[in-house]
Amino acid sequence: MNRTVAIDDLREFVESAFSSTGLEQASAAIAADALVTTDSMGVFTHGTKLLSGYLKKLKGGGYRPDAKPVIKREGPGWAVIDGDSGLGQLGGHMAVEVGIHKARQVGISYVGLINTGHIGAAGYFATLAARAGLICMVTGNDIPSVAAPGSRKAVLGSNPIAYGIPVSGSDPILLDMATAAVAGGKVYAAQQRGEPIPPTWLIGPDGHPTTDGSLYPEHAALAPMAAHKGYGFGLWCEILSAILPGGHSTWQVGSWIFDPPSRPSWHNASMIFMDVATIAPPDEFDDRLQVLIREIHSAPTATDVDQVLLPGEREWEHRRKAQVEGIALPADVLAKLTEAANLVELSPTWLT
Repeated sequence: MNRTVAIDDLREFVESAFSSTGLEQASAAIAADALVTTDSMGVFTHGTKLLSGYLKKLKGGGYRPDAKPVIKREGPGWAVIDGDSGLGQLGGHMAVEVGIHKARQVGISYVGLINTGHIGAAGYFATLAARAGLICMVTGNDIPSVAAPGSRKAVLGSNPIAYGIPVSGSDPILLDMATAAVAGGKVYAAQQRGEPIPPTWLIGPDGHPTTDGSLYPEHAALAPMAAHKGYGFGLWCEILSAILPGGHSTWQVGSWIFDPPSRPSWHNASMIFMDVATIAPPDEFDDRLQVLIREIHSAPTATDVDQVLLPGEREWEHRRKAQVEGIALPADVLAKLTEAANLVELSPTWLT
């Protein structure tokens, strides 16, 4: 059964949970905003459902509560940041700040983030940049869970790719997707809810599709999105996130869920920033973008479809509703939040 909670109440709980592990208040606020914002957009697989896993890592030492991400090396239009085995949301936030600053100096910048925790929703960071007036692409890597076309086991992670496009006077255009046919979290969520999975989600131990979600991840791999196309994008994410900046790759990356809490996960990410105001006259960019948006919105629709939507429009509508009515958290998220509350001995009234 769903339960509705106000955004501020959920954020206060998540901040307190993070602070209880030794995170500084500012760091706890950054991490909490990432998770709660993601929930408010209706993307429950990458919101506060992750909190209990992060707390276990922080309490166990795999993620360092006192982590201080630092620039390892840099140039005028690029940087590599070492996340110091801290929460990925903290390293990601620093990467956005560094990338925006450099892009505003030279027009475009690249930031690699290595040795960090699981970054959560890649689109959150793309949104931060887009709201500051920059086009941004974010990629990440993970321990392999996705088969390649023809393989009988996982070859790459469900490596995410996201982009944010600033829209004057409106929310950014936002795409955030796994390069697997589906995010691994959705397989777990379906299993927890007792729901069947479609035959396009998993590749079984024989190299062929399976609908048995219980095989994942030990005996099955996620299918790549759109077959060889998703495989190609997953490889692109691996190269930008790990190979170029010098981070851990494929099986060198740990599992933040299944590894011992004392073990770092060595995740990585990349962000590319394009400062619109440096590259193009902002008013002209806005005018051209608005023409494109109107063209897409006015496209003829199928029966029972009111309007063709841009990436992110559905999620921003969820957020606007949540800001007024609260977030309707599903049962699987509530169960994980209860676990998180027990880990840090907190008892928010809306959860009990």
